[in-house]
This record gives sequence, C-alpha cells and structure tokens, in this order.
Amino acid sequence: MNTNAKNAPASDSASVPTHWWEDAVIYQIYPRSFADSNGDGIGDLPGITARLDHLVEVGVDAVWLSPFYPSPQADAGYDVADYRDVDPIFGRLADADKLITEAHTRGLRVIVDLVPNHTSSEHRWFRAALAAGPGSHERQRYIFRDGRGANGEEPPNDWQSVFGGGAWTRITESDGRPGQWYLHLFDPGQPDLNWDRPEVRAEFLDILRFWLDRGVDGFRVDVAHGLVKQADLADWHYPQEPLSGEGREGQRPPMWDQDGVHEIYREWRGLLNSYPGDRILVAEAWVQPAERLAAYVRPDEMHQAFNFEYLEAAWTAPAQYAVITRSLTASEAVDAPTTWVLSNHDVLRHASRLGLPVGQTRPNGIGIGDPQPDGVLGLRRARAATLLMLALPGSAYLFQGEELGLPEHMALPDETRQDPTWTRSSGAMRGRDGCRVPIPWQADSPSYGFGPTDASWLPQPAIWAEYAVDRQRGVPGSTYEMYRTALRLRRELALGTGALCWLESPDEVLAFRNGRLRVITNFGDAPIPLPDGAELLHASAPLDTDGHIPTDVTVWLLG
Repeated sequence: MNTNAKNAPASDSASVPTHWWEDAVIYQIYPRSFADSNGDGIGDLPGITARLDHLVEVGVDAVWLSPFYPSPQADAGYDVADYRDVDPIFGRLADADKLITEAHTRGLRVIVDLVPNHTSSEHRWFRAALAAGPGSHERQRYIFRDGRGANGEEPPNDWQSVFGGGAWTRITESDGRPGQWYLHLFDPGQPDLNWDRPEVRAEFLDILRFWLDRGVDGFRVDVAHGLVKQADLADWHYPQEPLSGEGREGQRPPMWDQDGVHEIYREWRGLLNSYPGDRILVAEAWVQPAERLAAYVRPDEMHQAFNFEYLEAAWTAPAQYAVITRSLTASEAVDAPTTWVLSNHDVLRHASRLGLPVGQTRPNGIGIGDPQPDGVLGLRRARAATLLMLALPGSAYLFQGEELGLPEHMALPDETRQDPTWTRSSGAMRGRDGCRVPIPWQADSPSYGFGPTDASWLPQPAIWAEYAVDRQRGVPGSTYEMYRTALRLRRELALGTGALCWLESPDEVLAFRNGRLRVITNFGDAPIPLPDGAELLHASAPLDTDGHIPTDVTVWLLG
C-alpha cells in the first residue's frame, strides 16, 4: 500500500493505561440467547451467572448486557416499561445483583444497556399521556403533534421508521375521536421521549443512580445520537440509513446527531464522575464521519463510542487502512481511545458478512431464498479480521458466539422471525433474528447446551453442533482457541495501549507495528512471504507449506 508511519507514531513499548476501559475487551451478551437456566427456551440472568467462568476463560475484561428490564418485548427488550426492575422472563432484581457481584468476584466489569431515546408504549408515562389528552403535561414528555391535512389525517412530517413504514402513529382519544400523532423512530411500541423536558432529564439521572448504586460499572447508551430532534421537525425526503453522516445535500438528518445531545451527556458524565470505581458511558451512535463521532467522547462526555464505520468498512487493504487511520486521528484529537467492533446484535455476524462479495451493501438479514454468502470464505476472513482488530490500540468489543466462529442463521424459517423489522417492512427486510439465535455450548446436549431442555426461543440450526464450545475447547486451530490465544497475547504485549505505526507494503497488503508486534494481513490473491527474521507468534490460519502468508490471513510476528 506504500503506507508510512507519519499518520501514527511508532512505539517500542506500550503506555500504562490510566483507566481500565482504555484498552478493555468487552463481551456483549444478548441475555435471551446466552444461557437458559430454567428450560423455558429463553436465556436469563441466572444462566449468565452460571457461565461467567467461560468469559474468564476466553480472556475478556468486561461484559455488556443487552436489556433485561420489564418489557412487552415489541423489540426484544429495547422497549422498556420499567427501568428499575428485571423482566420475569430474565429473573428478578436479586438475580441482577448476584450477577454483578459474581462478575466482580471474577474480575469482570458489568455494563448494562440504557435505552433513553424511547420507552415502551406500556410505560406508565405513556399510558398517562394517552389518558391525559392534547396539550397536557403528560403528553409533553413525548413527541405528540397534531396531524396535517384538513382533519389531521396526515402525519406531522414525512419521517420514516428505522424498522420500515412511517415514524408516526395516530391515536384514538378517550372520547373515541381520531386524535394526535406520536413519533416513534422505531416500532410503534417505542414512543420517542421529548428530551426538551426537564423532568425527562431528571428521570434518567435517577435511573443512572439506581444502577450505579447497585454496582454496575457503566452504561451502553442505545441510540445515543437520537435523543434530540431538530426543533422544527422538518421533513426529510430520504430513506432512513443506519450510519447517519452528513446525510443528503450536505445536511444531517433532522432526527439524528443534533448538537443538543452533548449537553445531556456532559450532565451524565458529571454524575458518573461522582461515583468511585471508574464508571463509564458507551455511545451507540451511528454517526460519521469520524470527527462527528469523536465529539461524543470529548473529555467531559462519553468515555467510548462504537466505531460503526469500522464495522461497515469493505474487506480491502485500502478501505481498512483508511478507516483505521481516520478513527485513530479523530480519537487522538479529543484524547480518547478508539473502539473496534465487527459484530453485534443488530448486524449480520461477520463470519457470514465477510463471505459476501466485497463491496456489496450489507443486507438487513439473510433468509431462505436469498443469495447466500460463502461460509468457508466468510469464516476465513472473519478470523483474519479478528486478529487484525485485536492488534489495534484501543478497546475492542466482541459479540457472544463470535469466539466460536458462529455464522448467521440464514435458513431461519420466516414464520419463526420475531424482529419487528420483518413485519413492518412487509417481509422486504429479514431483520436481525439470524444473529440472535441461542448459542451452542455442548454438541450432544438438548438445545446444544443452551438450556436443560430442547426449547429455544428461535430455532437453532443443525450445524450448531460443530461450533459448540465443547467441540472447540483445547483443539489447536479452532476459532475458540484462536480467540483465547489472541486475547492472552494482546494483554501480555499491551496492544490496547500501544501505538500504531504503518509499514511499507504492497497495495493488497496491510502491515503495521504496535509496540514489539508486527501485524500483516494479506488481502491479495497470491501468498506473500514472511519478512526475513520474523518469528511467527499467532496466525488466523496456517501458513502455506513454503511458509508464505495465504490470502485472507492475518499473522502476528515478532522481529
């Protein structure tokens, strides 16, 4: 690539982290799909607690839990009815306390999901808003508006829901007449809050205190870029896009990444700073360019923000070089660590995504009858991408099951799908169920060890047996052991607090140093030789018989 070192300083030794999160590897758990303790087919908090030793064995530093709060489950728990309790399907509040305690005993930090953009339509505030009527104090907690048209029959603007269809739903007033419309950028069961109201801000400060007092180490903030809307709710004539940058015609979408969100997070940061133990805020902000995302992690705001531009980057050396360089430069400008992520509960698992043709737009789910990725190629590239990612300075996020090389479940019967995206798009988008299927622990057990029975809230594919933990543990070359070795070396070599120095390389090769480690990823069609005198420390796949680095392989070298 003819790269050079001027974009990031070389370093022969890593710095000592000031804060635990600067170089942490954080493991995302989707509670309903991790481990089921009671056999009802839905994962739960006691199931997670019973599997904490697995996380210690893998070598992660912290766990992030997707929502477990009381919810009608219109969007798998991201429609919260009560922010200060646990849904009975996941256990009790005492189970959350035990999980936090047991994790801390094992040296694991615990981050919980916070969903501040919207509540459930079953939240007591929204029920009160429906009962109170137009212009009421209760309705002002949400975004209610009169409709357009002679009789208010048209929605207040043309905004679309992320899940498909319009972003407004008209209610029937208590007297039976058609009434106002309320905004929901996601499902109708997720009405957006009005963050211009002081009581909304005060309520969430109290929610933060509730969980901080129970010992959580931080919050992953859902839709962190969406809380504040443009004041005039101006029309936006373009479809919703997951990664919201400057939008169209040089304008940001009026529902995303408004500057007013930063005042909220400065107040939250002040609260977290008043607690002992280095608590953190993590932004789920689908924002680009990197400079806009970096604004969320200025010293008095969030601690981290997910790097979705990196997740979306094409599997080519130029694309990877560009996004890594932009990310590091933008983060350094605000003195924040960069985060790296390849999979989560909202996107195709990268073991399947990377098996699609390079440059293809990532589909929102894959199902029966859809073009299928190359599974062998996808896993090969996924392993290479993982070793590339874990060698970068900063913090890394892993999604449950990726340490097993799990692919997307692409043969999921449509009648079993539960993602609201599937129904609201009238089947045009398969949705996210394929990455959320319960993970396999034991190949020959009911539900592959997910629980004590065969029950599973989404059907597991027959191929899950070959990916089970007990089929990979202790097996040289397995994806599971590749992750364990990489995380051990990452800690020993202090890669998370190192510094990246690009090395000269051919156009289809990415090469850099991080401290004593040399990293090479071969994106080209032909194998390439190892550098003279280099000692092979780790590799995403075996070298060729002549010692060359094959296509779609990453190696870690000393020397």
